[in-house]
Amino acid sequence: QVQLVESGGGLVQAGGSLRLSCAASGRTFSSYAFGWFRQAPGKEREFVAGINSSGYWTNYADSVKGRFTISRANRKNTAYLQMNSLGPEDTAVYYCAADRDAAGKYAYWGQGTQVTVSS
Repeated sequence: QVQLVESGGGLVQAGGSLRLSCAASGRTFSSYAFGWFRQAPGKEREFVAGINSSGYWTNYADSVKGRFTISRANRKNTAYLQMNSLGPEDTAVYYCAADRDAAGKYAYWGQGTQVTVSS
C-alpha cells in the first residue's frame, strides 16, 4: 500500500509560480511512475504531467507545456510539480498519482491540494 500526500497549493496571482510536492510512503517509491492531475469546478479530472520511475521520461498536457515541470527525488520519496506563469485557467484541485499500469491507470491517489490563481 502506498500513501500519497500533496502539499504546496495555495492562492497566487496570475503570472506567479507554485511548487507542489507529493510525499509517498513505502519502500518501492523508485519503482513507480507518477502523475499529476487536476480537476476544476464543474469539469472532469484531467491529466497534467507524468514521469517514469527513473525520471528520464516526462510528458505534459498541451495546456501546461513550457510552463510546468514534473520531477522526482527518489531518495526523498517525493515527486514535484513546478508551475510557472500561472493563469486563472490553472485553478483546480491538483492530485498526484502513483503506480501507472500498462493501460495508463494509476493505482494510488493523494487527497488533492487546492491551487487558486487570481486574475
